[in-house]
Amino acid sequence: MAIMPAPLAPGSTIGVLGGGQLGRMLAMAAARLGLKTHIYSPETDCPAAQVADAATFADYDDEDALAAFAAAVDVVTYEFENVPDATAALLAEDVPVRPGANALAVAQDRLEEKTFLRSLGIATAPFADVQNIDGLKAALAEIGCPSILKTRRFGYDGKGQVRINTPDAAQAAWDAINAQPAILEGFVDFEAEISVIVARGLDGTVAAYDPARNAHENHILATSTVPSGYPDAVEAEARTIAERVVAALEYVGVMGVEMFVSPNGALVVNEFAPRVHNSGHWTIEACVVSQFEQHMRAVAGWPLGAPTRHANAEMTNLIGDEANDWQALAAEPGAGLHLYGKGDARPGRKMGHVTRLSPRD
Repeated sequence: MAIMPAPLAPGSTIGVLGGGQLGRMLAMAAARLGLKTHIYSPETDCPAAQVADAATFADYDDEDALAAFAAAVDVVTYEFENVPDATAALLAEDVPVRPGANALAVAQDRLEEKTFLRSLGIATAPFADVQNIDGLKAALAEIGCPSILKTRRFGYDGKGQVRINTPDAAQAAWDAINAQPAILEGFVDFEAEISVIVARGLDGTVAAYDPARNAHENHILATSTVPSGYPDAVEAEARTIAERVVAALEYVGVMGVEMFVSPNGALVVNEFAPRVHNSGHWTIEACVVSQFEQHMRAVAGWPLGAPTRHANAEMTNLIGDEANDWQALAAEPGAGLHLYGKGDARPGRKMGHVTRLSPRD
């Protein structure tokens, strides 16, 4: 039997790959536990570095910088999933990396992700591997229209995908994604999207938060609401699915699992993200242990906290110039305002969020 590593003591340093707002909130949660954070990011003056104990600004292929980073931290995690495989592998030679490289590799590739989910008997949209225009035409003949063509890698918030309404639009769609390896996904008849924030500790303990009901605008998450409004049985099944995913990957840390709810209540998994997730921001105000603290507990080898929700909540993203309303939001009773320390409020850019609580049902 393998001996489980000792938990990291307060004062230890957790390295975080990525410097965005998720890293910022991870650093703030770590500080609550007396843990330090060291951010590694190619971008200077990033949101996470503003609140961390240390930061390294270098490219993900800078082996000297990565070696120095590994020597300065006790464990490494990441705040976004598009970290190069080689970066995670190089760091893992010198320091524990949690979650492991396997989870990262599966989640980075939409085809691998869907294939993995199917191997667990978890329902997904119909899909097909697309390597060229002839493969796309064959996939369209099998799956039908409308459907969505997605690049296998590096897509989020609606990027790297195009809707195909008729077969004769195949060439235009293939050109739109720059002829990259792709996956064609069929449409799913659904009422709503929900997501489950789930954590798995170093000892294998699993804890799932209540599912949130998500609404999107322009392919970007607009609101996440708990409770979801779905029956207890549907929510229980959603948590079970998320728990199966992290167990199968022998995952350590927090994961976001997005699912479609069919009109008959059946669940279809859309995708999962091997990191803390935008749809879990409500946990900061509505739970004693937020998803960010839960993640840091897990990667540090600490016991997981209870994911119990003590209030109803609605989290609203502040996109672009919506963050300019910070004075009114700050004056709003019961609103928890979070601003990410970013500069330009560009259209489509997540600048902050606000969470509004109400008494639990």
